[in-house]
Amino acid sequence: MLNDIKLENILFLDIETIPQCQVYKDLDETTKTLWDKKSKFITKEEQSSEEVYERAGIYSEFGKIICISVGYIYKEQDEIFFKIKSYYGDNEKNLLSDFNQMINQFERNNDRLLCAHNGKEFDFPYIARRTLINGLKLPKLLDIAGKKPWEIKHLDTMELWKFGDYKNYTSLELLTNIFNIPTPKDDINGSEVAKVYYEEKNIERIVKYCEKDVLAVAQLILRYKGQNLIQEQNINSI
Repeated sequence: MLNDIKLENILFLDIETIPQCQVYKDLDETTKTLWDKKSKFITKEEQSSEEVYERAGIYSEFGKIICISVGYIYKEQDEIFFKIKSYYGDNEKNLLSDFNQMINQFERNNDRLLCAHNGKEFDFPYIARRTLINGLKLPKLLDIAGKKPWEIKHLDTMELWKFGDYKNYTSLELLTNIFNIPTPKDDINGSEVAKVYYEEKNIERIVKYCEKDVLAVAQLILRYKGQNLIQEQNINSI
């Protein structure tokens, strides 16, 4: 099936998320109580809900999106090129509105697909939930309610690697290593994004990291299809 998918029909994406507040004590009392309940599932016996608040960004109810990077492959005279664009900033509603408008334009026929690493478990539902929380309408490619599995136009490079094995998580970093793809983790990793945002106030650094992840996902799909990687000189930002 993967070999039948046209590369030009895939929109590759990655998101970066952070806790809604920098520290636990900045939460309002209701949200603190709700986080206390939620965090019971991720704390060890000796940990408090405040100590694990730095992980709140992975939950759409307690986090927010600060960057969505997207990329697409196109060909010219049998040579592969890649273009990347990022939607980012402090105003989550604005970046989601711009992103959702873009993918509605991208989705012109039933052949268009979204692709991310662990996207089905994280990126796609996170974007959808934050879209609704911000009072925005779901774009068609994320509005999957009532659809049959084969009608959902989502690709997931982690799921593809499982080959039916449901018990295993394989990181993008590991897959890029074994397929000899330049690592996207040569500066920061996901656990450091909130610190870079709140303490360093360096969102441009986060954007670069996010864009590297998007490129890595595209390169991984090419490896899955037995094709050559995109050359550095053929990668352009919009």
